[in-house]
Amino acid sequence: MSFNWLFRGLLPAPDSFNPRKFFQLCGLTKKSPQEVKNVFNILDNDASGFIEEEELKFFLQRFSAGARVLTDKETKAFLSAADDDSDGKIGVDEFQAMVLS
Repeated sequence: MSFNWLFRGLLPAPDSFNPRKFFQLCGLTKKSPQEVKNVFNILDNDASGFIEEEELKFFLQRFSAGARVLTDKETKAFLSAADDDSDGKIGVDEFQAMVLS
């Protein structure tokens, strides 16, 4: 899945990344739950069934190799917004809920 077009002129400045806006811009909000699950599996780099904080830092790079790493502030805000059960990681159901809400 390549979103290089999305990053030309649209990559937010550090500490301004908004995951919900990103999901809208790249069209993920219009995907089926199964398609969103497929994206989750790509982001879950270690196949643990969760997206942990360390994996989340590299979120943008999973969409475009030349993208920047999320800042600590952005990573923590993203995790906080999606981690409904407060276990410090994002499960597939949490990810789907955030993307499709």
